[in-house]
Amino acid sequence: MPQPLPRLRPRLRLPLHLSRRQALQTAAATLVALALILWWLLPLGETPPSGTITFSTGTRAGVYQKYGNLLRKEIHKDMPDLKVKLEDSAGSQENVKLVAMGKSDFAIAAADAVETYQQNHDTGADQLRGLARLYDDYVQLVVPPDSDIRTVQDLKGKRVSIGVPDSGVRLIANRVLEAAGINPAKDIRARAYGIDTGPRLLGHGLDAFFWSGGLPTDGLKRLAERSAFRFVPIEPSLVEQLHAEGEPTRYYRATNMPASAYPSVQNNATVPTMAVSNLLITRKDMDPELTEWLTRTVIKSRDGIGHDVHSAQLVDVRTAIYTDPVPLHEGARRYYRSVKP
Repeated sequence: MPQPLPRLRPRLRLPLHLSRRQALQTAAATLVALALILWWLLPLGETPPSGTITFSTGTRAGVYQKYGNLLRKEIHKDMPDLKVKLEDSAGSQENVKLVAMGKSDFAIAAADAVETYQQNHDTGADQLRGLARLYDDYVQLVVPPDSDIRTVQDLKGKRVSIGVPDSGVRLIANRVLEAAGINPAKDIRARAYGIDTGPRLLGHGLDAFFWSGGLPTDGLKRLAERSAFRFVPIEPSLVEQLHAEGEPTRYYRATNMPASAYPSVQNNATVPTMAVSNLLITRKDMDPELTEWLTRTVIKSRDGIGHDVHSAQLVDVRTAIYTDPVPLHEGARRYYRSVKP
């Protein structure tokens, strides 16, 4: 029986030493390319940050506090060894001060409050940095349904809550009143209630109260469930007057509160008002790796948090980078560069 012919190996056309060199060069290039791909796919360090950070939120029944609690849960998923201490505060003005002075690591604050702190050249103002633009706060001026208050000008002589000291509400309420020709110190009977106490006093010693927060706010949702109330419009003409007052007021924009915010109260009607953007802020000296991880968590958790805080659904990587009036923190900048299309 004939023997099968042996398989013939193809002859190399190049000298052996050149083939080996090419093989080594190809292998080296492949390893470098693979390393670059892996580095790109892992935009953050391999080991999640650990330790403890403080995060200032806001008052009870407000959106800042609810958002902070939900964000802490998301942070724990991504950085299980990082402890987040949430701290209540009066709101935006206090939050800016706490971060700027190094008493808190991160906080949520409205852009007008940040700009005001910078304009005053207060301690640490030049050290403030942003991680993300979050969502907008809407100014909500609330009165009983049978109230004779129809415009901001009608608040003269009334008992009006303008928010607690050092809150973003206080800053905005005073500006709105002044734009309407009302001196907050003389022309109204000013009260200092937050969203946790103001709603239950409405019609019982309180004629009106200001609130500035994301839509909807739990404190007002609960009020709508047990009693009626009405919104007083903030007309576009008032917002135009505010814009003429200087830098911090440029962050206010005339808008309409959507009819879906508080359906049982608004009866399918929108309400003219104004809005201001919220920022997640920190200091320049905060660890870049930590801020990169945290920025990623904020953007990634939008849908999860947005299920309970509807305003958080508006957090978007395309708009989050606009943290004016503060520059982006270097760690946040790294994250946005890593996801840039």
